[in-house]
Amino acid sequence: MQDMLFSAQAASAGRVFALDSQTLIGIAIQLFNAAVLAVGLGFMLYNPVKDFMRKRTERIQAQRDEADAALAKANNLISEYDAKLRDIDNERAKMLEVARLEAAEESKVIIAQAKQEADRIRERSLAAVSEYRKRLGEENRLYIVEVASLMA
Repeated sequence: MQDMLFSAQAASAGRVFALDSQTLIGIAIQLFNAAVLAVGLGFMLYNPVKDFMRKRTERIQAQRDEADAALAKANNLISEYDAKLRDIDNERAKMLEVARLEAAEESKVIIAQAKQEADRIRERSLAAVSEYRKRLGEENRLYIVEVASLMA
């Protein structure tokens, strides 16, 4: 190894970067410092980062739970409103059916009253015609008697 170091020293006279013992020792010290820094920062930052990530996960999970609860509530409201709308439609159909039946009954009553009125009008008309016939018959009889008395 010393041969390598000596050859590196001999070659380093005209070069910018040389692998001499001082450079190797400096590199080793920097690697050691980097390792100590990484281990120290790992111990110092691991728990805070771990706590931060745990809190973040809990916060996100809480938001998801709230969103799921809101979605479930919204779905319940939608199903409740749909049920109410179906009930309203059923009630409307029942009301229309009742109104249609009442209208049919009322129309039957109106038609029956109209028939009764027509029958009364017909009876009055027949009575008036009958009376008119009697009167014409009486007038004809009187006219015939008058004509016969004039002829005789």
